[in-house]
Order: sequence, then structure tokens, then C-alpha cells
Amino acid sequence: MEHTTTTTSSSSSSPSSLPSTNNNVSLPDTLQFLKPLNKGESEAVVNAYVKLHREDNDENDNKKKMYQQLVTYYYDIVTDFYEFGWGECFHFAAAFKAETFREAIARHEHYLALRIGLKKDQQVLDIGCGIGGPMRNICRFTSARITGVNLSPYQCKRLQSINEKAGGIVAKNCRVLNADFMHIPVEDNSFDHAYQIEATAHAPSKVGCYKEVFRCIKPGGYFAGYEWVLTKNFQRDNPLHMQIKKGIEEGDGLPDISTDDDVAKALKEAGFELLEIRDLASESEVDWYDPLVPKYTSLSNFQFTPIGKWGCDFALAGLERLGLAPKGSRTASSVLMTASNSLMEGGRLKIFTPMLFHLARKPLTPSTS
Repeated sequence: MEHTTTTTSSSSSSPSSLPSTNNNVSLPDTLQFLKPLNKGESEAVVNAYVKLHREDNDENDNKKKMYQQLVTYYYDIVTDFYEFGWGECFHFAAAFKAETFREAIARHEHYLALRIGLKKDQQVLDIGCGIGGPMRNICRFTSARITGVNLSPYQCKRLQSINEKAGGIVAKNCRVLNADFMHIPVEDNSFDHAYQIEATAHAPSKVGCYKEVFRCIKPGGYFAGYEWVLTKNFQRDNPLHMQIKKGIEEGDGLPDISTDDDVAKALKEAGFELLEIRDLASESEVDWYDPLVPKYTSLSNFQFTPIGKWGCDFALAGLERLGLAPKGSRTASSVLMTASNSLMEGGRLKIFTPMLFHLARKPLTPSTS
């Protein structure tokens, strides 16, 4: 599958099925989900995405071969749902009881910048940058110059638009490459450091992805991030565990889910010195999946209750009939509900975590082994 690489910058002088925590996107904006697609194409894309998952009987081999199509379809479907419901930062966070959701999200991102030691004007690579929420927060926090990599053309356009509206240091220091993070179109040793936040879960090969990051950063540079992994409590011979794993993959556009041991081994095989790896979920005072738990007493969690799910489906059906939402919106919502249910159950059973923290360094001298 060919892929065209495009560089976009927010400055000419410089290179719904989620908790309602975002106040920056209006309801009319949300009704535009899937509008980047032609009217007749939206339903086809949603159905093609679902087919990739539900008709796969080859132990994930087909999904890995078609990961570019899988990821592009997925984010064409869910980006606006995510932004309206979750905000501009598409990830979970370890949280303290006294924190708001947004405070926990920002601290989660700042922690990466702190552990890497990001400094003003350093060149930093953001692997799988989404619509740039973490990029903007980390840029404001450190004044670093951040280049994001994103396979989704729609997300790249959205990122650029938000950066341009933000202005200031964000417009000056942030840019995005519309490219595959398995094949990043930059010279070797181009960046001081790199990070990823729940993004390389989409990689068809952890080793291949990490090797590409290794190539792009300078000797002595750090690579930090949060990985989605199956924990040591996961049992492949347990049908419920396998059902949850399948639901997370289908609901979140993943070819497969690795284990914590897989991540550690892949980082080392890619050439990194592994300095630290640990699950931050065990240190969180609030369950990381709490935003997904059905609650009749919480406006943001109400949508996950049986009544809330029915109401969402009923509303989307009406909007589709009126032409206010494109065909396929109900199925897209169903995909996200599959994700939320499976993530919550994976968290409750402690068989899955979205925040395996890793800190690795590219050696100053090449390995002789």
C-alpha cells in the first residue's frame, strides 16, 4: 500500500462514546464526524474497518499486514467522537484523588518531558501524535521544538488547524509529518529525543517501530512512552480474557496487543539501553478506567449505563435519518462502546494496562555485539 508523506506546519517560519470532559468542541462540530469522507463513503469505511476485525481468522497476521489501512480507517471513524468526548489528548492517565481529569492528563504528559529532561529548543519526535494535544502541552511546558508523526491525513489537518489557532510558541515550535511511524521520512540522528503516548500499540512490529525511533534520534537521546500491554495476569487459555483482548483490538484499531515482556525485549533488540519499565496503573489512586465506568450519578459516565447507551443509539439513528450524521455513525459509536466495555473489564481484571511506562536511551557508542 503506497503512502504519501506530507509535512504540515502551523507556522510558515517553522518546520460518542467517551466521557464529556472537553468543552472546546460544540455539538454541531461533533455532528461532522465522518464528514471528511464522501456521503456514500462513510458507511463503507466503517463497514470495511469492522470487517477487517471480525472476519480475521489468521491470528492477527492479516491485520498486521493491513495496519496502515486499519489505522487510517479507525481514525477516520473516531477522531471527532474522541475530541468531543475526551478532549485533544487521546490517552488515559494515572490520577490522584484530588486531581481533575484534565489535570491528570497534563501531569501524565509532563512526567514524560521531565523524565526525558526536555529543554528549550531541543528537537523532539512525537510518535503517533494524534491531533496534537500532548504536543502542545509539552511544547508549552518545555519550549522544545516538536515534530509529530501521524498516518491519518484527517488528524494531521485537524492538528494543524488547532496549532494555527493556538498561535504563539505552539505555532512556532510544532509541526506534523503525515507519515507512517514505521518509515519516518527524516535523516538518521535528526532528533535529540522521542516520546510516544499509547501510540505504538498500533505498530505491526514493536521491534521494527522501535528500530525506526532508534534511527531517528541522536546517540545519547532518550525515548520514553506509555504502552498498551497485557499484564502477567492475562491467560491465553481463558476465554473471557481472550474476548476482552479481541474487544480492545477491535474497539481501538489494534493489530495485536503485546505483553510487558514483549516491550522490554523489543526495546533492547532495537538497540536501546532500557533504563526503566513499570506499570503506572498500580500507582494511581483512581482507577485509570474510572472515566468509562457506568454511573447514573455522573453526567460524563451516564452514557455507559444501559439507558445512556440506548439513548445514544436512538439519537444517532435519528440524526442519520435526518442527514445530520452520515451513515455509519451508529456503527462507529458501537465500535467505541466495544472499546470502552473491553477496556473497563480489562482494567477491572487487571489483565490490561494502557500505561506501561518505559524509559530507554540510545547508546553514545554503537553496540559491538
